[in-house]
Amino acid sequence: MLNNPSPSIPKFALFNLGFRPFFLLAGVYALISIFIWGGVYVYGWPAPRLPFSPVHWHAHEMIFGYGMAVAAGFLLTAVRNWTHLPTLQGYSLAGCAALWLAARVAGGLIPGQILPMLLLDLMFDLWFIVAIFRPILRAKQHDQIGIASKIVLLMLANLCFYLGVSGVLEQGIVWGLYSGLYFLLALVFSMARRVLPMFIERGVGYPVTLKNRAWIDRFGLYVFVLFVIADVFWQSVPATAVLAGLLFAIHTMRLAGWHTKGIWKKPLLWVLYVGYGGATFGFLLKALTPFFFISPSQTFSLALHAFALGGIGMITAGMMARIALGHTGRDIQQHSRLLAPIFMSLVVAYAARVLLPMFAPAHTLLWLGLAQAAWLIAFALFVWVYAPILVKSRADGKPG
Repeated sequence: MLNNPSPSIPKFALFNLGFRPFFLLAGVYALISIFIWGGVYVYGWPAPRLPFSPVHWHAHEMIFGYGMAVAAGFLLTAVRNWTHLPTLQGYSLAGCAALWLAARVAGGLIPGQILPMLLLDLMFDLWFIVAIFRPILRAKQHDQIGIASKIVLLMLANLCFYLGVSGVLEQGIVWGLYSGLYFLLALVFSMARRVLPMFIERGVGYPVTLKNRAWIDRFGLYVFVLFVIADVFWQSVPATAVLAGLLFAIHTMRLAGWHTKGIWKKPLLWVLYVGYGGATFGFLLKALTPFFFISPSQTFSLALHAFALGGIGMITAGMMARIALGHTGRDIQQHSRLLAPIFMSLVVAYAARVLLPMFAPAHTLLWLGLAQAAWLIAFALFVWVYAPILVKSRADGKPG
């Protein structure tokens, strides 16, 4: 009797799993959005005709555009692995990705109208939330609800922003953007806490057991909640500074417990470690805001970009690079030689946007241009390396 041949695996695999389209969209959008923002802010290009300011557009799109795309790619894949139940794939995944994309372009295609962008953005958020909560609840994995609930908080922050733009909520823009940044940062910290110690222990090439202290996890969460309340809603500089100082100490202790010298030989490890450290430095800047030698407003901006470029930019780039290799059947030890230049470009972007303005504030516009150029180089290389990986079928011939 002849065995039936196994069905062939389609070469086009973009909508097989959640990380594929959303990591590709995140990489391309990181290029396009910062290219536009750099042209407007640094070179004086005409701003896109949007129902809110270019500054607010930049902040909103990096949080709820780029950030949510990375979150969707990560969680749609992770929840499938945690629960062993399917998440979005095929036409449903393509539809969800198309909704995210439509929300990004609606503001430009329909100038001056906030409603289309609002509806499309919140429809995507809701679809994403249902897609991750359904398998978690079906599998009764209630311990996963904490990380998934951060997407609900991000949706509420997004709604808050739109209510502010619409004039319904007076503080809506400020509350929405800053709480959105912090909720996204909390999600990134949660992701890093789950996977970074494991990545290090398995990836350095020698036996090592890292220190993870339960009290740091619990205490850090409580202090972070108070920090968000103090900074975003109470807007108390002294209280925020004290809580930020505590968070700097907490995350520094966590990083010390995760350190081993083998990290620095592996780009897929050091980028996550440096990114976490860059975000931790943001807490120090917030703690020093009342005492710093440059203006409080500039220190405030530097701290926010430390969170954004370190905690969100570097960590998400490293996560996408590793997940895309591992979940497409590739050896993560045999990665492209361009990974180190990609990650080093992000380090340059961080230094130019956060560190150099501290010491030479008179040249801030030059540093901004350098940071944007380094970011564009990093994500141009990322898309060049990973677009074929994300679009094509697995290297080992398996489905997924």
